[in-house]
Amino acid sequence: MAQPKYLSGDVAAINEFIDKFDVFLFDCDGVLWSGEHVFEGVVETLELLRSRGKKTVFVTNNSTKSRPEYKEKFEGLGIPADEDEIFGSAYSSAIYISRILKLAPPKNKVFVVGEAGIEKELTTENIPFICGTDPSFRRDITLEDFHGLADGSLLDPEVGCVLVGLDWHINYLKLSHAYQYLRRGAVFLATNVDSTFPMNNNFFPGAGSISVPLVHMTGQEPVALGKPSQAMMDAIEGKFHLDRARTCMVGDRLNTDIKFGIEGRLGGTLAVLTGVNKKEDWEAADAVAVPSFYVDKLSDLRAAAQ
Repeated sequence: MAQPKYLSGDVAAINEFIDKFDVFLFDCDGVLWSGEHVFEGVVETLELLRSRGKKTVFVTNNSTKSRPEYKEKFEGLGIPADEDEIFGSAYSSAIYISRILKLAPPKNKVFVVGEAGIEKELTTENIPFICGTDPSFRRDITLEDFHGLADGSLLDPEVGCVLVGLDWHINYLKLSHAYQYLRRGAVFLATNVDSTFPMNNNFFPGAGSISVPLVHMTGQEPVALGKPSQAMMDAIEGKFHLDRARTCMVGDRLNTDIKFGIEGRLGGTLAVLTGVNKKEDWEAADAVAVPSFYVDKLSDLRAAAQ
């Protein structure tokens, strides 16, 4: 398998790389920032690309924020971005449920294991839901809960789908409800299946770690609506009318970002070394994906301005 071209420090190669593409899809965590820390030179790099007429789209698997909330985060971190440029897994999930799955009453309600970002995107698509940030689910399970879940009296008969994302308050009660709905035939969806996510220069459990217990219980794999799901790529293509051959995916994870670009038949993929994966990961014989190009950090592209 061909190894990626290293761009950092090579001005001619960077200019050639930029000229190959009209659209750049950016992962956020591990590429633009880690937690609340923006990597040096990110704003200037985005300005450079836009000054050359490039379209920038921010594609994130983090489902805890809605698009308006993500715009607020961008602004708070000093990164100019329009809400229309942001495409998150919570939004992707809502679009899939409303326009593809099209759950029909009376089984059209979603049981959400996740945060407010999912709830807000479901609301924009007029999708009814329960759980999520509801405080009544943020407690220990009781003997009464076991009885009510076992006989079904505690279950909402209108739930036809279980959607799992990153949940800061995951507990036994939520998992028990989700499991019972899945046993009764609810559709199993996940905003994304990232095992971890980068935060404060470290790693923490990701949305995939929230859904794994349910996978283990049911033997089912969820339909994932974040990277590398091609359902998400199709939605992005439909919204932005991009030419895949002139589009580049930029990310730090091989199994989500880079795989997303390769399976989506994009013109190229760029790996940055500020997040999850490192050079030795794609050099391994069993590498899940190999990028077309790589840089030490995103801001190395600024050399094109020299």
